Amino acid sequence: MKRLFSLVAGVVIASNLFAQSVDQGRKFYYYERYNSAKEVFEKVLAANPNNLDAVYWLGQTLISLKDTVAAKEVFSKALQSNGSAPLVIIGMGQIELMEGKTAEARQRFDFALTSTKNKDINVINAVGLANVRARSGDATYAIEKLTLGTQLKDFKNAETYVIMGDAYRKLIDGGNSVVSYTKALTYDARLAAAKHKIGMVYLTQNNKEYFLPAFEEAVALDAAYAPTYFELFYYWYFRDVNKAAGYLDQYVANTDQGPKVEYLKTDFLYASGKFGEAKDKAKSLISQYGEKVDPRMFRLVAYTADTTGNLAEAKEAMLTFLKKADASDILPTDYEELANISAKTAGAEAEAFGYLQKAVDLDTLVENKVKLINKAAALAKKMGNRKEEANWLGVAYRLKKSPSNTDLYNWGISNYQAGDYVTADSIFCGVYQSKYPNEIFGYLWCARAKQAQDDSTNSKGLAVEAYKILAEKARAFDSVKYKSQAISSYFFLIQYYNDIAKDRPTAISYCDKILEVDPANEQAIKIKDILSKAATRPAQPAPKKPASGTKGGK
Repeated sequence: MKRLFSLVAGVVIASNLFAQSVDQGRKFYYYERYNSAKEVFEKVLAANPNNLDAVYWLGQTLISLKDTVAAKEVFSKALQSNGSAPLVIIGMGQIELMEGKTAEARQRFDFALTSTKNKDINVINAVGLANVRARSGDATYAIEKLTLGTQLKDFKNAETYVIMGDAYRKLIDGGNSVVSYTKALTYDARLAAAKHKIGMVYLTQNNKEYFLPAFEEAVALDAAYAPTYFELFYYWYFRDVNKAAGYLDQYVANTDQGPKVEYLKTDFLYASGKFGEAKDKAKSLISQYGEKVDPRMFRLVAYTADTTGNLAEAKEAMLTFLKKADASDILPTDYEELANISAKTAGAEAEAFGYLQKAVDLDTLVENKVKLINKAAALAKKMGNRKEEANWLGVAYRLKKSPSNTDLYNWGISNYQAGDYVTADSIFCGVYQSKYPNEIFGYLWCARAKQAQDDSTNSKGLAVEAYKILAEKARAFDSVKYKSQAISSYFFLIQYYNDIAKDRPTAISYCDKILEVDPANEQAIKIKDILSKAATRPAQPAPKKPASGTKGGK
């Protein structure tokens, strides 16, 4: 009996050790110390290859390390001997999602949920996580299943709400994301990850009044939570080198040592203004790690080369980065930097517009989009490309939630200067006059745009009515301030009615209108005199035809 008791006790103790080891691995995973987590899970599986929790979390860790091939091998091997293990099935479904096999993945998820009667919160969380992490995952499906999980009896799992918050973020629903993360904190008040993710929501909105306090609260909850130190380091990266240095030190102290730390130190050389050292270190790491190097080292080479004036090297490095980097790691500023490089490279200036458009498409904040668009418009103006400038200003106007009268005016003028008088006409005669009926500019440039569409003699009379309205508005708004606009309108109408319409009395009437505004206008007085005399001069009889048969009409 003693031997039997000792054997049973030994099994229980060994099981607890394994559980503790898996928990330790999960703790490393939570802190994003993936290399440490991988080491722990591999040791657990070396001792017990059938520890399915370790299998699942080793697979997740490998995915986080961007080694999906190894993750797939881990899940495939486990399925050969444990074909109905829910977590392993979900892990393989996650791999299939990453491969674009959405139907096959859904079958695996539904099978795992059904086989556990939709009552195993760990299985539900795994399904949610798979759909959140894989680009082709269904966030709505994840939220549906996670919500059902929160309704289980004795539910008290904070992780469920964290994953739900991630699912809402994937749907670009920041409000519900924050609600979910906040709910997670009610189950675990010291869960730094939840507070960190609240900060990330506000970071994407560029709302520093909320994300900075959230990040500071996250590390106050857990001083070992390295992901937040990472974000704080990058926030202060270009703002305050001394603050950034402190957060970098905290990050390095709480994360796994290795290439990532070396990359950050290299980044910090750049932030410290040591551009030559930064470029040399980045090139050294590229050489050292080869194909396994973080592609962002190419990006750093691009920035440093641009800073030091080597545009060709900068462009090559940035294009290499874009080719090698995961799509999720490419930022709008990467295309903006390519645009900067192109704009400074003789003969390549026009390429900048394409890169700026990609930056606009990639950015999610309207404020940032507008800044990029205005940058493109300014570049076009500098290049003398009025058509391109007009195009970008139009995009900016339509994108802004509350565009100003200046935005509209600049868009219209740029089209006028580009020779697109029809568009300028539609902007000034239509939109501007409608939105700002008490401003002179809509009427002024409406008339000019219509005149520009006519021929050199204004024979079609396209601008006649527009100039009548302009003169009327100029006198009504402020006859002193807009005196010149009224007078120039009347002169246009004098010319049209006398030369084109052959209506001398009407032409004279507009001379009178000028003199109402400016009684001493010498040109109007002179023209009226000429037209009046011509009007009173008797008509000359038509010359007689020569008599038939006479020479020279004699």
